[in-house]
Amino acid sequence: MTFKETKSAAVGAAALQELSKESQGAYEAFLYDCDGTLADNMQAHKDTYVNVAARGGINIDPSIIDEFAGLPIPQVVQEINKRYGSSFDPLAFERDKSELFYTEYIQQTKPIQFVVDHLIAHAETKRIGVVSGGSRKMVQKTLEVLGLASLVEVLVCAGDTQKGKPYPDPFLLAAQQLGVSPHKCLVFEDGEAGTKAAERAGMNWIRIDYITGKDQ
Repeated sequence: MTFKETKSAAVGAAALQELSKESQGAYEAFLYDCDGTLADNMQAHKDTYVNVAARGGINIDPSIIDEFAGLPIPQVVQEINKRYGSSFDPLAFERDKSELFYTEYIQQTKPIQFVVDHLIAHAETKRIGVVSGGSRKMVQKTLEVLGLASLVEVLVCAGDTQKGKPYPDPFLLAAQQLGVSPHKCLVFEDGEAGTKAAERAGMNWIRIDYITGKDQ
């Protein structure tokens, strides 16, 4: 093992230890976001947004995707239209972006290892759900690539509720399907929309990108 690999492993172990410590409590269910929380694929998502927008003659700053992380794709497209004065059809944009991501990027998805390890370590003692603003097809395939699909009991995705994050509906649906009271659920997120949704659902949350052991 190289020095870089050894350092990365040590950082990952420290992050897992910190995450495990912060998630202690009388929780019955752990609810994880997917993109940016379990899956290290945010750059790929940014690239696909930029690519599809460019096809329509609009050059967007990819940082806008960070700004609206956690929102369903059509809502992000609405924000792009506001910011750039564009007139993208949100559903058509979502279709084109999803097709591009699925065909060219999804198989390259890497894990955010300490979060994936945390899920695996608790799969036998906690109810496990994934709550994402992505499409079911996309999230399901991502979990398969990461080797997690069989460990996830409940999957709530875009379109499963009338309102997505930052509204509480997706988390409340996941809790209902798991048969767990909302206050007994702990949410793992990487964006403000997700943490707002968790709070509104009466759930505690952890921002995985705030874990100090995480390798920046």
